[in-house]
Amino acid sequence: MNQTQFVALIAEREMLRYTPAGLPIVNAVLQHRSQQMEAGIARLTEFEIAAVAAGEISSRFSQAALGGMYEFRGFLAKKSRNSKSLVFHIIDFRAV
Repeated sequence: MNQTQFVALIAEREMLRYTPAGLPIVNAVLQHRSQQMEAGIARLTEFEIAAVAAGEISSRFSQAALGGMYEFRGFLAKKSRNSKSLVFHIIDFRAV
């Protein structure tokens, strides 16, 4: 199963655009920071991840506040067929 959920802020976001097939899409960068427990020790976790909102969710995502904190749900996939880089695909999000 490939499901990911985390709270992050929208650090960067491109304008809504359309693929050659007419699919609306928005690319973004999300930033996460939290404290997690690992082996009984508190650990600060920070990451920045490329994200994409495609289809119906892209319109709502393009209206979300830049710098706003949201809980995101989605999945990870390679950026392209031959790439080793991952992109987070946003399925849903809500303000926190």
